[in-house]
Amino acid sequence: MKYKRILLKLSGEALMGEQQYGIDPSRLAMYATEVKQAVDAGIQVAIVIGGGNIFRGMQGAAKGMDRVQGDYMGMLATVINSMAIQAEIEKQGIPAKLLSGIAIDPIAEAMSRRKAVDYLNEGKVVVIAAGTGNPFFTTDTAAALRAVEIQADVILKGTRVDGIYTADPEKDKNAVKYNTVSYTEVYEKSLNIMDLTAFTLCKENKLPILVFNMNIPGNLLRIVNGENIGTIVGE
Repeated sequence: MKYKRILLKLSGEALMGEQQYGIDPSRLAMYATEVKQAVDAGIQVAIVIGGGNIFRGMQGAAKGMDRVQGDYMGMLATVINSMAIQAEIEKQGIPAKLLSGIAIDPIAEAMSRRKAVDYLNEGKVVVIAAGTGNPFFTTDTAAALRAVEIQADVILKGTRVDGIYTADPEKDKNAVKYNTVSYTEVYEKSLNIMDLTAFTLCKENKLPILVFNMNIPGNLLRIVNGENIGTIVGE
């Protein structure tokens, strides 16, 4: 296996599937199946998921809502998504623990590095909700922070495109895909992968980021098996 311990970052919007809002049960089941395949192969899996399918603090702030209050509402949206993916993974016979950056007893345990690592070593999937627990930080930053905390081998950023391109491939047919790209190139070419806080945290800790299409069945297992899928960002 190329990776032993991964942090899978999913966007909240990914859970919508073909819907305009909320959670598509078929998409949720597909993602849980992907995770089960990785766990069955002996991979330790942590998951951070966004909340954009339910609420985004930035969008609320743009409409006049208090930014801090909006960000906390967004954190609660990630808790809903995290509970959904936890339940679906457990339905497939894989034990999953829900940890949270904010205290939500009895739904989730408080996030701690030691607890997360212990659960991973026991073969459980660890779903980490509520971002960093602080306003003004995205779930990308939370994913980077949690990956560094648990000493993950890589952040796997599941998207609906198969990697990083010179331009948006959904808008520009001439966009060219990168197989590999350095941290420096991402800065210089202003490639939109994660927000700068998240990306800088990865760069400073030499944590690779792999961007891939999560909506192709079997892709997650192929990646941990070492197949050349998506785009890897590293030194």
